[in-house]
Order: sequence, then C-alpha cells, then structure tokens
Amino acid sequence: MGKSVMIQGTMSNSGKSFISAGLCRIFMQDGYSCAPFKSQNMALNSYVTKEGLEIGRAQAVQAESAGIKPSVLMNPILLKPTTNIGSQVILNGKPFGNMSAGEYFKRKTEFIPHIKNAYEKLSSMHDIIVIEGAGSPVELNLKINDIVNMGMAEMADSPVIIVGDIDRGGIFAQLYGTVSLLNPDERKRVKGLIVNKFRGDISLFDEGVKILENLCGVPVLGVVPYIKCDMEDEDSLSEKLENNKTSYINIAVIKLPKLSNFTDFDVFLQYKGVGVYYAEKPEDLLSADMIVIPGTKNTVADMKYLRESGFEYAVKSAVSKNIPIFGICGGYQILGKKISDPLNSEGGENIDGMGLLDCETVFSDEKKTVLTNGKFKDISGYFSFLSGKSFSGYEIHMGVTENTGNILTDCGGAYKDNVAGCYIHGIFDIVAEDIIKNLFLKKGIEYMGGITDRNKYKNQQLDILAENIRKNIDMKKLYEITGV
Repeated sequence: MGKSVMIQGTMSNSGKSFISAGLCRIFMQDGYSCAPFKSQNMALNSYVTKEGLEIGRAQAVQAESAGIKPSVLMNPILLKPTTNIGSQVILNGKPFGNMSAGEYFKRKTEFIPHIKNAYEKLSSMHDIIVIEGAGSPVELNLKINDIVNMGMAEMADSPVIIVGDIDRGGIFAQLYGTVSLLNPDERKRVKGLIVNKFRGDISLFDEGVKILENLCGVPVLGVVPYIKCDMEDEDSLSEKLENNKTSYINIAVIKLPKLSNFTDFDVFLQYKGVGVYYAEKPEDLLSADMIVIPGTKNTVADMKYLRESGFEYAVKSAVSKNIPIFGICGGYQILGKKISDPLNSEGGENIDGMGLLDCETVFSDEKKTVLTNGKFKDISGYFSFLSGKSFSGYEIHMGVTENTGNILTDCGGAYKDNVAGCYIHGIFDIVAEDIIKNLFLKKGIEYMGGITDRNKYKNQQLDILAENIRKNIDMKKLYEITGV
C-alpha cells in the first residue's frame, strides 16, 4: 500500500485543490508514482474518464498534474446540486439517485465500503496518495459519521496538513480555530499547517508563523504566495466568474444559476487580447463579441431564469446583430424549440426553448457519459470556418435531442446562421484559435496570437504551480510527514 498525505482546509476555496495538484506534480517530478483522491466531492464541474465514468473536475486536473489518466477510483462519490437542498448522487462514476441534503446525511455511512474499496485499490497502485478534504473539518453539526475529512483520514490512517487562506483574512482564527475544534485523536493527525494566498513581502509574516506554531503546536510548513497561474477550477467561488470586460475581444458566458463545467471556456484565455466574462444581467451582453450559453444542472429552471430575467430577449437581439451564439450541453438544449421532462428528471415540466435552433430535447432516465472525438460537418453560416475541423471532448447529459435542422458535427449538434450548439464539453480546446481569429477578423483587428497547444499550456501552468509550492513549502519536512 502507498503512503498518503491529506490536505484539509479551514473553509471552501482555501486552496486545497491547488495545493493538492501542486504536490501531485512535485511528487511526480521527484520520481514517485502519485495519485489524487477525494472520497466525496460536491461540484457541478465534472469530467468523464475513458471508461465513461463521471468524477469531479479537480481530481481530473490533479491526475493530469501527477502525469496519469483520471480514474473513477480518485473520486468515488460526486454530488451534483440540482436544487438548493438536493443533489444528484454519482457513485463510482454512475448516477445513484437524487437525494435531499437530509436524506444523504442520514445515509452517507452506506457509502463507506465504496470509499474504502476505491482508496485501497488506488493505494495499491501508487507510491503516494494525495487525499483532499472538503470544506472545513470542523463543521460541528456535520461531523457525525464524517466520510470526507477526519473520517477519511482515519480510514486511510493518513497524516493531515491544514491549509488556511490569508487573503480572505482571519488566518489565526482560521487555523487555530480549526485545530482547537478537533477532538484530541483528530488533533494528533495534524502534522503541519500551510498559510496560502499571501500577497506582499512574506518575511512580514515571520512573527505570524511563530504565533501559529505556538498556538497550534504543529509546524507551519510554508507560507505560499498568491500564485499567478491559470488553473482549471471547479469551485463556484472561482475568480473566473467575476466580470472581466477589458479586452479587444470579449466572450460573454451567461452566468446561469445552475452553471456547470465553466472550465470549458478557459482555453480562450490563452490568447492575447481576449477576455472571458460571466454576464450577470442582460445588459452585460451589449459589449460581447460572442455569447456562450454554458452547461447547467437544471435546464428547465435556467430556461425560466433566462426568460424572466430578460436574457432571452437580449440573446435574440444579439442574434439579429450577427453576434455569434454558441450553446454547450444544457445551453444547446436551451437554444432549441422545446424541452420536455416526462420522467421528472429535473422537476417534470415542459417548457419552450429560445427557438433559435431546429431541435427539441426530451429528458430520459439514462445519463450519457462518454469521451468524444469527431469533426465539424461541412457547415454554412457564421461558423462555416469550422467546417472539417477536428475536436475532442466529452459528453455528460440526461437529455436526448432530436435535430430537424442543420447538423453541426458528426457527433450531433445543430446550427442555424450565427447560432450553434452541441453536447460536447471541451469542444473549444482544439478550435479556439479558429474562433478567436474569426472574431478578430470580424471586428477588423489584427490577430494578436497566443499559445495554441492546450495540453502544453496546461502543463506549463502546472509546472508554475509546482515550482512556487516547492519554493515556499518545507518539502523535506513534508516528505518526513508522508513517510516516503
């Protein structure tokens, strides 16, 4: 069995996923076989493995950081919120059912055998497992039968490192409060602290390190600066969801209430002079050179939102002005004529879509999760420049869409004039430069270039992350804690 180290945080978005990804990269660089693990993940950004199984996006990125293929063993339970109080439960990569928060809380111990099985299989295959916790380990009302923080640490008999976010303030209360609220046995597992997202002169926190070590009784392994690297994030608190309309070419992604897989659009940020922003109100679309309707975990509810908020009118107005519109997954369904839910997959309602594409969607009880490769058809209209272009990606959806109009790709999808849509997440990764070049041409601006190889770019960013973590964390001490 491999050794392990568990990264827990003082709160959501403290940087657990990034620290875990950076450590996976460092261990790989140092010659170890390493794999990430998160027993239970709650996220709408997900990924499909080569076997067609669904896991959290963060574990897929961490696997890439470790130089291995993503596996369902890395994330046996994925919770995908469908309402404010309920989620679809993905168990071992496949839908298990929809549960309210209360029902899941009562039943979560049922999943312990699945967690142990996945972890033990993964551990038998690698030298080091980097385990990531979730939220905070001291949400006292939720600690009973914990399966993702200290409960998971006990299952794996793993040492724990706690990460705090100094950028959001209250770092002493965060770290000391977390350690203090752990019970004595849990506290024994904590072997170190990391202060994350420090801005400015790190030496100014030297006294802070001493104070934390005296209060908590464990070493501060490092103070990690705010690292400038472009990483795919799965958290709803991602800074990428903030508006950023400061570029020559602006791509607007409508910020749906149940937005999922917003990492689909990260690729556009590799190009100079291009900005991606998330539109929160209809008037935000006025400065867009291209509009994207993204994936959603509740298509019907988000179609209602678009209609009631005025976004539908704004999108149709943009269409009349020849602004290109592209829908991905739920966004593709929204652009069609009708959305039907006869099996109550998303509330059981039927609703008219925007009617911009000649297709209709009916939700089924089976979820399609598959990796996809293909080519664009010989298409006309605005997106004709994509004709014959290859792409790769993955599909995650419950709906079946019947297209009676123009077919976009040999894997489906639809187009009409300057509107297009399909189910394929990641479809932009290969064709992004073609889209960007065309947007520059349409606007009469000279193309400014960028890094066109998506995998090369992602690996560069992972190396930047690892380099900064290695410089600012006592890796010798961390290896001692891990016991490698």
